[in-house]
Amino acid sequence: MIIGIAGCGGIGSNVACHLVRTGITYLKFGDFDKIEPSNLNRQFFFENQVGLFKSETLAKNLNLINSKAKFDYKIIKFDKNNIANFFKECDIVIEAFDKKENKVMLIEELLPLNKIIISASGIGNFKTDTIKRKKMGKNLFIVGDFETDIDKNKTYSHKVNAVASIMAELVLEKGGYYEK
Repeated sequence: MIIGIAGCGGIGSNVACHLVRTGITYLKFGDFDKIEPSNLNRQFFFENQVGLFKSETLAKNLNLINSKAKFDYKIIKFDKNNIANFFKECDIVIEAFDKKENKVMLIEELLPLNKIIISASGIGNFKTDTIKRKKMGKNLFIVGDFETDIDKNKTYSHKVNAVASIMAELVLEKGGYYEK
């Protein structure tokens, strides 16, 4: 089972951290963005890493958790022409984009390929009591409160991590990683 992560910000970096801490030793991920000071309140990065590329830095941070793990990463801006090829060998893909149009593009391009997609919707605001997980069809799972857009609501570490934790739980469940 190969797990891919599209985006290495608040959701992507934290899902990756949770998965590596559970013992998963291979992930494939990509992002084109650089770390900014405003990211530090919710992403798995540190002050001395501001200005570095998120995907490359995430691999280094994850290796601090498990130095034997392998991470296939790329500095890449995903679009409909490259996303299917990048994740072609992945069985499960975490959608960790900020923008709605990128979320839609990932789902439209990967769902027909029978990938299990785990997406986030509604991670703004500080309230965690409204977080839900929904199954949408055979292979699409969405986690969040489905209302608080990050364009209109501040993001808080505890809520982003709560959503990322549930997404990691879905990976463990759907990938058969958990102990019965």
